[in-house]
Amino acid sequence: MVVTRDTVMGDLLSADIGCAQILMEMGMHCVGCPSSIGESLAEACMVHGINVDELVERLNAYFAEN
Repeated sequence: MVVTRDTVMGDLLSADIGCAQILMEMGMHCVGCPSSIGESLAEACMVHGINVDELVERLNAYFAEN
């Protein structure tokens, strides 16, 4: 999977639930929240004050290894 700032949280977690660890490490502790499933990474990062580019980079590295 290639992750972008427009990747929807639900799609990301459906592709590999293991990436939830990265989300939580970055400060997104609402991974299981029903309202977060429809948000893009950019939207979720904005709400949580997280650097979306750093998160996208980490997620793409994760998917490249798995």
